[in-house]
Amino acid sequence: MLENPRSPRVRAVAKLTKRSARHESGLFLLEGPQAAREALAYRPDTLVEVFATPAAVERHPELRAAAEDAGLDIVFASEAVLGAMADTVTPQGIVAVARQSPTSVRDVFAGAPRLIAICEEVRDPGNLGTIIRAADAAGADAIVLTGRTVDPYNPKVVRSTTGSLFHLPVAVGVELETAIERAHAAGMRVVAADVKGEDFLEHRATLSEPTAWLFGNEAHGLDDDALSRADLALRLPIYGAAESLNLATAASVCLYETAFAQRAG
Repeated sequence: MLENPRSPRVRAVAKLTKRSARHESGLFLLEGPQAAREALAYRPDTLVEVFATPAAVERHPELRAAAEDAGLDIVFASEAVLGAMADTVTPQGIVAVARQSPTSVRDVFAGAPRLIAICEEVRDPGNLGTIIRAADAAGADAIVLTGRTVDPYNPKVVRSTTGSLFHLPVAVGVELETAIERAHAAGMRVVAADVKGEDFLEHRATLSEPTAWLFGNEAHGLDDDALSRADLALRLPIYGAAESLNLATAASVCLYETAFAQRAG
């Protein structure tokens, strides 16, 4: 039982809330039973350590069985220890450490993908996590994150994906120009989501073709250079009095509309 919140082992895990420590170690933090469950089910090879209170193991016996199947021993820890490790106030009795496992941009576009989300300078962790989750739900083939986008292994991003981070390939640190070139070489149309774009409904039918959506920054969207590289820019209509749509909400609509169009036949 780990009981000392100030021990070197606990401090090493706690450091993973910082980007510099994640970059240096190649590791990241998972919090809560849902994240641990998805990692054990889909990418058990990435897990390094799993810490849990005895009470949490009793509540989630399936996690102990899955950890044993993956060759991992759950390390018992006190609530104080887990609180010191975690980014949240209440990690629900389970914290894990996993290896980062990004996919190369070459592999992302190698298998004739039909739906991909490219995120350029998305800075809000909650937005990025929700976009990854929506892309997963819409059956997207992958996510591509440019170098100016928030770290997908940020604890807030990881929590917001609710496990989807382990379900589909994610390429990180990609140059936007490279991502768009790869998409074109794979036969995909690059469609930018932008308030200055053309009416979404007028081009809805084109979404049945292989599509790489390009999403920009929450505050200022996509710059002119990024827009010029896209094949088409579309805006979602606002029918009510709302000033705009949240980025993650707009991205979810775009991804699902494309998934509907591609499956209509």
